[in-house]
Amino acid sequence: MDFASIRIITDDVDRLAHFYELVTGTPAARPAPVFAEFRTQSATLAIGSTATVAMLGDQAPRPGSNASVIIEFQVQDVDAEFARIRNDIGGADAATADAAVVMEPTTMPWGNRSAVVRDPDGNLVNIFSRPEARL
Repeated sequence: MDFASIRIITDDVDRLAHFYELVTGTPAARPAPVFAEFRTQSATLAIGSTATVAMLGDQAPRPGSNASVIIEFQVQDVDAEFARIRNDIGGADAATADAAVVMEPTTMPWGNRSAVVRDPDGNLVNIFSRPEARL
């Protein structure tokens, strides 16, 4: 078995896809208007409309209700990536207006350097580097 992806269910695929395009610096693959994905060498982040899980009825995920998962992106330089992203967080752009900085770049007790933001749907996003990744 191989881990394939994490999928975020949202009411606004375009807005969330635009936010993650900003975070990752890469365009989303959009095979359908109700779906977007970001493929990296190690994982895939998928974004799906509520329409993609409608067949689950009352058991379908509810957008904006995540309180237990953190989406993580490993980078070489947390401070540089955070500075790039921060300029667009909470701005006039509809895709980032509801996004927010949660934690400025901080070195964690276990050595990782992390910055945390909330995406427009309220999901926590950790931008981090491991000590061996920093030169």
